[in-house]
Amino acid sequence: MNVPVPMTGSPQLPQLPAPLQPAPFAPLSLGVSQEQKVQLLEYWNSIVKRKWPILGLATGVAVLAGVVAYALTPVYQSSATLLIEAGKGKIVSIEEVYGNPAQQREHYQTQLEIIKSREVAERTVKALKLYDNPQFDPRKATPGWRERAMLAMGIGTPKTKSVWTDEELTDVAVKRLMGSLTIDPVRLSQLAKVNIESEDPKLAATLANAVAAQYIEADRDERYQMTQQVSLQLQDRLGSLRQKLTESEKALQAYREEKGLVNLGGSAQAEAGKEVGGLSDQLLQARSRRMALEATYQQAKNSAATQYSNIPAVLRDPVVTDGMRQLGVSRAKLAELSASLGREHFKVKEAEAELAALSTQVNKQSAEVVASLTREYESARSTELSLERALGSARGAVQGVNREEFQLGVLDREYQSNRQLYEMFMSRAKETNLAGDVQAQVARVVDRAVPPELPVRPRKAQIVLVAAVLALFLGAMASLLLDRLDNTIKGGDDAEVRLKHPVLAALPELAKSTRAKMASVFLDEPHSHYAEGIRTARTGVLLSNLDTPHKVLLVTSTLPGEGKTTVAINLALAHAQTKRTLLIDCDMRRSQVAAALSLPPGTKGLTDLVAGHATADECALRFKSTGLSVMSVGTTPPNPLELLLSTRFKATLAALSDEYEMIIIDSPPVELVSEALVLAPMATSVAFVVGAMTTPAPLVRKSLERIQRAGGRILGLVVNKLDFKHAQRYYGEFGSSSYNYGGYGTSPYITNAKGGKASAANEGAAAA
Repeated sequence: MNVPVPMTGSPQLPQLPAPLQPAPFAPLSLGVSQEQKVQLLEYWNSIVKRKWPILGLATGVAVLAGVVAYALTPVYQSSATLLIEAGKGKIVSIEEVYGNPAQQREHYQTQLEIIKSREVAERTVKALKLYDNPQFDPRKATPGWRERAMLAMGIGTPKTKSVWTDEELTDVAVKRLMGSLTIDPVRLSQLAKVNIESEDPKLAATLANAVAAQYIEADRDERYQMTQQVSLQLQDRLGSLRQKLTESEKALQAYREEKGLVNLGGSAQAEAGKEVGGLSDQLLQARSRRMALEATYQQAKNSAATQYSNIPAVLRDPVVTDGMRQLGVSRAKLAELSASLGREHFKVKEAEAELAALSTQVNKQSAEVVASLTREYESARSTELSLERALGSARGAVQGVNREEFQLGVLDREYQSNRQLYEMFMSRAKETNLAGDVQAQVARVVDRAVPPELPVRPRKAQIVLVAAVLALFLGAMASLLLDRLDNTIKGGDDAEVRLKHPVLAALPELAKSTRAKMASVFLDEPHSHYAEGIRTARTGVLLSNLDTPHKVLLVTSTLPGEGKTTVAINLALAHAQTKRTLLIDCDMRRSQVAAALSLPPGTKGLTDLVAGHATADECALRFKSTGLSVMSVGTTPPNPLELLLSTRFKATLAALSDEYEMIIIDSPPVELVSEALVLAPMATSVAFVVGAMTTPAPLVRKSLERIQRAGGRILGLVVNKLDFKHAQRYYGEFGSSSYNYGGYGTSPYITNAKGGKASAANEGAAAA
């Protein structure tokens, strides 16, 4: 095929953007995987299969709950609404009235707890004399049903007392009132509802109003008593404070008169402080000047007279600076004349004399500057010493004034403190007296309680509904728990999900008849459900390994009693219709093929053929008029495993494979003996029979893993003894549109879950 190639160097056309394609349609997904969907379906099927028991349980519980709810005595609730003030009714202190929100919330919660307190309940009981009311009077209480039953049987004695004191009656009434009292705060407000529950609606309203009123009255009485008590304490305290204030005032005045500080008012200390500050500043300036001059003095002292001009302070003098400039000019002139005229020229001699005179003059001026600096240094040093002496004297005077002023300050502060404390207590005493004269309420009733028309409990409809829903939930949970505890295989779909292997066929449970009839179901009932399942399994076997002309199929199971021998015989009969088929019974420990097919006793079989005691024609018998050859166990060997592991057995199986197109081996169960693990690698594939509703799935999974580790190839699973009616109803094994074989006739070998024969209408479901 020739593909056109673009010319080299040809201009490339710009690629146009691809047109926007509409997004493909995707169904709405809830993020649930396929395995989760299968699990949810299992849960649903588990509930549906027991729907009638669950509904019956819910109905019974609902009826029982309804009977109990309608038998209960109705209880009414009445509410009185209170407005709780932000503070405790302070009249004078406005700062406490408008406190922060945290304090207001704490005050609100505190008042709610006070309303529920025993003191308020006891005041209400005494005010209304509730101990005489039948609902609160323990003397009129009737015994409960349990006590009545025990008394009727002559067990125990009555618990009611014959003599009650006033304290005991009040205590019982208070406990019952507190038990029926609840407080509900109204959100985002300072309102609170006082709720009382009672069997009498009028009594409920009366008690609610009484509790609110007694709470307000109790708070008023308490605050009045507290005001009187605080007032007495303040008066006692004011007397001692007044005496202490008088004593401190006298002590202050006596000290002022003793020290002559009556009219100072702190001025002496201030003047002395100013003097010390001025001397300190002058001393710092003198010390700074002395230190600056001391450096120059030390340089001059350590230098020769001819080197004074090198000192920086000397160089800063204008006269020295001008002399140094002239000296530099003279040196330059001398150097120039010496270079042009020579050292002996008279002009050079004149220049040298001029240079010497200038140098002498500069040294003289430098010495005068150094002498002036020395005198200035000595003067600064003497000034510093005099200032230090003056400052020390001033400090001593200030310290004396400070000591006197300090003692005066101590006495004055004590006097001021006593005065402030006395004035504060005097103000508090006046506020307390005013608060005692004008009492403000901590709360007020906003809405009085009225007798309710409808009871608050029992809520009959709610009780019945909750009981029914709870019973449904418990029934569903019990159903799921039963299924969780039941780990057997429920059907074909369940086998594929749990065991991760394809299902060749799902076979129905056969009636409990003779083994000979069960072995020939495929021949006797060719149109039965069981026969159709065998044909489906045969098709799966034929479609596997298409390129293998001679096949060896091993049929085994996990445990005995799963029907592997019956499946192997009927599957061999099905293959015999199209191929040369041989059925070999390798279950040498518990042989069943010979008895199932009614073979004559003493028939030679596999062990005789392997041992060389008989030929293949003598051991392989033709079954009836079919094309099936059957080879029984023959003589039972002492050690079947050694026989299967021998080289002669492998050679015999290879020779039989060349002669027959299909060989089906009936093997012992995997979990009892190890013969199946030895035969699995020799077979082309393995058909594993699983008993529905009998064999645990973990045990089947373990058997499959053992076969695979031994080298066997699992072709598929055959779910045997499946009750299709039960599976369709409870596990969703077949839907309403399943293929129905009822038109082929009714099989006498198909049973239902109870072991009886199923009707033709219940046979209809195709193999999975």
